[in-house]
Amino acid sequence: MIGEVERLLDVYRAWLRDKTVLRQVEDWVEITTPYLDRHNDYVQIYAKKENGQFLLTDDGNTIGDLEMSGCRLDTPKRQDLLRMTLNGFGVQLREKALEVHASPDNFALRKHSLLQAILAVNDMFYLAVPMVASLFMEDVVGWLDIHDIRYTHNVKFTGKTGFDHLFDFVIPKSRYRPERVVQAINRPTRDTVEALTFAWVDTREVRPPESRAYAFLNDADQPTSAGVLDALTSYDILPVLWSRREDVREELAA
Repeated sequence: MIGEVERLLDVYRAWLRDKTVLRQVEDWVEITTPYLDRHNDYVQIYAKKENGQFLLTDDGNTIGDLEMSGCRLDTPKRQDLLRMTLNGFGVQLREKALEVHASPDNFALRKHSLLQAILAVNDMFYLAVPMVASLFMEDVVGWLDIHDIRYTHNVKFTGKTGFDHLFDFVIPKSRYRPERVVQAINRPTRDTVEALTFAWVDTREVRPPESRAYAFLNDADQPTSAGVLDALTSYDILPVLWSRREDVREELAA
């Protein structure tokens, strides 16, 4: 098992390195990553050296794009959810830009945190129909609360590689069930699934061996592809369609 996990991590790191493109833009370095946004464009961030340190930013693109699409973040509840998400990754919000500061020693970790925050915010707040009242994360929280499923929200684990990974919910071990890690995915795409599988592969080696992972998949607006379900299953993550959430209620509540 350890050898298999090491191989998977090596493949992931090679893919990330080979698919990353750099370009000088005046005082900034534009970093084009292999992750795709909801327009199927590569996510780009920018790095600038300041007094021996580095500033990494998305230049406001993540939130600006959501707002232009009709997803407003100006309600107190959504502002709280945004801040809580960014705080979990150690990312700051400056006006509309997502930013982190890095040293030469932790540059890779901080870049990873910023990218994970961009993907999380984009997934959390993107709404297929502009101006709908509910967010998927709010729906998941409400369902857990209604059924008295105890959980800790936004839990960060450090994986075997040293990268930090933020999970939406962790349900502690009980007399009947092991620790359960739950991630809510609003838009089940290749990138959101790859991010979760890497996080789980990297993390499960340092968690109790019986720990289990679940992925709640929003299938309200469009069906979830078989490829997404197969990818999650192959990495020992149980995919749970939101329309079938009652199937796992008892094992999460136990």
